[in-house]
Amino acid sequence: MSQFEKVASVTDVKEGEGKVVQACGREIALFNVNGQFFAIDNVCAHQGGPLGEGMLDGEEVTCPWHGWTFNVKNGSCTFNPNASVDAFKVKVEGSDILVSAS
Repeated sequence: MSQFEKVASVTDVKEGEGKVVQACGREIALFNVNGQFFAIDNVCAHQGGPLGEGMLDGEEVTCPWHGWTFNVKNGSCTFNPNASVDAFKVKVEGSDILVSAS
């Protein structure tokens, strides 16, 4: 059974932006795409860049270090099918954003 942990409030992550949060002892990149929240591992599969600090364009985030792009809904690398990052379950309860990173 998934354990959900509060990581932020809905007002903490503006639409079209990301935020680095902690959940279950992991750094998570949390994104707001048109009012829906998605969470992926904050560590880029290429060389460990901070995805939560990257530019979000629709459902894709670009790593600020070397430009690798990932889909924030499922963690897949958009140009390299052999690379991906973990994606996590997200739910909103009231104004709280909860992530299951276990």
